[in-house]
Amino acid sequence: MRGDFVTALNEMQLDFLSKSQNESFARVVVAAFASQLDPTLDELADIKTAVSEAVTNCIIHGYENTVGVIRIKSKLYTDKIIISVQDWGKGIEDIQKARQPLWTSKPELERSGMGFTIMEDFMDKLEIESTPGEGTIITMVKILRDSSERNNS
Repeated sequence: MRGDFVTALNEMQLDFLSKSQNESFARVVVAAFASQLDPTLDELADIKTAVSEAVTNCIIHGYENTVGVIRIKSKLYTDKIIISVQDWGKGIEDIQKARQPLWTSKPELERSGMGFTIMEDFMDKLEIESTPGEGTIITMVKILRDSSERNNS
């Protein structure tokens, strides 16, 4: 994440409104971008699931009942993809608490409280930066199997 000064093979940025119908759009765009690295179907499914969870967090928790902007930045390297999902919403008061499985700030909406747990399980690295009143940036890294392994499987 920080300190990664290797030149990316490709990068993209996407800004869209925090509307629930844009969640599937975001995950498909990132999956299409990631496909340049020839990931396995499982790797692609992991990326799509993690992006979906991050975007949903922005919509449900970051902006609550308002519409704001969500920004996804993604960089491709020979062996990995780095994805950041950012909102300028309400931020997270206690990141450690929010990372706990089954904890949710929206129990009245029957939220499962598994968003960050799912992101951590499906990606290789997860970093959360948040400032109350200013927003949140979730940065995720997925390390892809060596291309020679992909071609032999």
